Amino acid sequence: MSNRFRVVLPFAVVICLSAVTLAQQSSAGGRALTIEDYYRIRNVGSPSISPNGRWVAFTVTTRVEDEKDANRTASEGWYVPIDGTAPPRSIAPGQEDVTNLRWLDDNRLQYSRDRQPWTLDPENPAAAPVKVDAPDANARGGRGGGRGRGAGPAGPLSPDGRWRAELRNTAVTRDEPRYANDFEKRHYERFEGAIFDWKDFQRDGQPFPAPDPRTRPAVQIVLTSAAGGDDVKTLVDGDLRPGGVSWHPNGQMLAFVADPEWRDEIRYEQPDLWTVTVDGTVSRLTNDGYVYSDPQFSPDGKYLSYTRTFGTNMIIEQKLNHGGSRDLYIRPVTGGEPVNLTARWDLEPGSAQWSPDSRFIYFTAATGGESHLFRTSVPAGVVEQVTKGPRRLNGLSIDRSFSKIVYTVGVHHEPPDVYSADIDGSNERRLTEMHTDITSEIAFSRAERLTWASTDGTRIEGWLMYPFNYDPARGPYPMIVTSHGGPHSATGYSFDFKDQYFAANGYFVLDTNFRSSTGYGDAFKWATWGAWGTKDGQDVMSGVDSVLKRFPIDPKRVGHMGHSYGGFMTNWLITQYPDRFAAAISGAGISNWVSDYGTADIYRTKETEFFGPPWDPKAREIMIRQSPLTYAARVKTPTLFIHGEEDHRVPFGEGEQMYFALRRRGVPAKMIMYKGQPHGIRGHWNNVHRMLNELAWWEQYLKPPATSTTSSGQVLSGGIRQ
Repeated sequence: MSNRFRVVLPFAVVICLSAVTLAQQSSAGGRALTIEDYYRIRNVGSPSISPNGRWVAFTVTTRVEDEKDANRTASEGWYVPIDGTAPPRSIAPGQEDVTNLRWLDDNRLQYSRDRQPWTLDPENPAAAPVKVDAPDANARGGRGGGRGRGAGPAGPLSPDGRWRAELRNTAVTRDEPRYANDFEKRHYERFEGAIFDWKDFQRDGQPFPAPDPRTRPAVQIVLTSAAGGDDVKTLVDGDLRPGGVSWHPNGQMLAFVADPEWRDEIRYEQPDLWTVTVDGTVSRLTNDGYVYSDPQFSPDGKYLSYTRTFGTNMIIEQKLNHGGSRDLYIRPVTGGEPVNLTARWDLEPGSAQWSPDSRFIYFTAATGGESHLFRTSVPAGVVEQVTKGPRRLNGLSIDRSFSKIVYTVGVHHEPPDVYSADIDGSNERRLTEMHTDITSEIAFSRAERLTWASTDGTRIEGWLMYPFNYDPARGPYPMIVTSHGGPHSATGYSFDFKDQYFAANGYFVLDTNFRSSTGYGDAFKWATWGAWGTKDGQDVMSGVDSVLKRFPIDPKRVGHMGHSYGGFMTNWLITQYPDRFAAAISGAGISNWVSDYGTADIYRTKETEFFGPPWDPKAREIMIRQSPLTYAARVKTPTLFIHGEEDHRVPFGEGEQMYFALRRRGVPAKMIMYKGQPHGIRGHWNNVHRMLNELAWWEQYLKPPATSTTSSGQVLSGGIRQ
């Protein structure tokens, strides 16, 4: 038995070795990544711990180049001992579509294959998998030993194991059309357009027009027998859409969130906290304009925990200049004032899990470009960071005994693998090495964390990825600057195929977490309120200046790209800094905030961060001032525009307007429109086609003609390949 799956070192030491030593090793030998490798890179995710704490199940997905299916992805199921004493095993070797992994309470692993549920016993791997007639009612959810014991697809199990709390849609009745005569009927039935009379008629990724959200069914909370049978008891039957149902340990009460005014299309939905007893007594706990989520009772039954954020209606009505904070609260079940456990902690907690002794609440959170496990004491509210290091912990799962955690690790230089550790972050073990065939062959590029002072002195964080076979003496190199979407999101420690692909072809790649990024506190997150593009644009450009001073990069061969908000940033920067970029690529970027309002499905961002709709004079002035199209006369940068035909998040017309403005002025510009695609532009074929054309654009404008070759040695003509 090999020990290569075991790493028994202090947690912090392990992190330093994996982030520094391995990054250095990745650049020492091996070939460059090619576009064909896109279909070889596998993704490892969704780790979950068995009820007895001995096993970890996880998924492995691989993109497939299928002639008929542009988005074909093979899915495999695997399991491995949590102590790393044996290598991982495939659940169904040779089968590409193993899905819906979940643990049963008896420690069997249930999964789906060929649309049929199967089970296997990891304790007896020699035994053949068993086909079952129907999914087991005792299946556990994918959060491992997390909250809601026995929680599966049918809803959380009561503490005594007798009942499940299910959410059931109520019946919806629709009036059949009536016609005065056959002539009228024929002409109505021949109509091929769309008729709608609701506000939210466009939703990205949905057919046009999107269904009327007011006609969604109300939802009941009902109790059903966990043992099966026809026993059903309805607890909540009003015009609500409850969610987040959680049992009190005494089994006599449940908490949930719901908005009784959810059918009012003028208001933004605003879920409040509610409780219901098993005899059907419903109580509303909050009604103050905030938005509530993730209610959970403490194991000792003393507290109800929940997260609270500022409601959009409240932000608009009070004309706030910020979006508020997301905080973790508790309130005594028997009455008393709520306690903000994260009042003195300036980050954003994720979903909560109570420790069995009710002394702590554990949660994950982003901190800069990292993501880690945290905990806060109850009721004191002292927040501690449990795990540390330059990495992102994803899919974290805690076992029932609260002694072990499992997760995948995100770093720049290799795809993620599964790790386990003690609940305090110590005794980390790497449980899988699913990418050795790739990492032994390809020299992935390393990325260095950088910080710099922006124009006003604010510290900004970013990462600079080095070109393949980097040698300072071979410089100066070209550089691609990327801006993330959101804007309230962040880049950080994770494997990114596109960044690696550009680096493999001889480019530095700079990612920045400009202001409005998450993970740096509320003031940083809301710093661009009312002026999207201004301070965040300064942050990006100060980063470019800082990098140019330290690395052998040609300032005349720098390009900028991004998608969604990153596309807006591209449009904005080429108008505000017209002499700084030799080329640009704008993906699904807004150019005109006025035309975007009412044609996009997220009008709330304008009504909050731009202080209103375009018919409000102040808001209209901001929209015009912060629209790249306003300054299109300044643009000199050759720009490639990429957009989905059916994008309802940033409509195609936004890219179209900016493209036309450049072409009208004689600035080189091209447009790639992906047929039938929404905002995200899905499909493996599209992703590969897009990267090929993006690289061709960079090769045309950022590299001297004599050196314009791909990593495979293919000389490009300088144009965009079809």
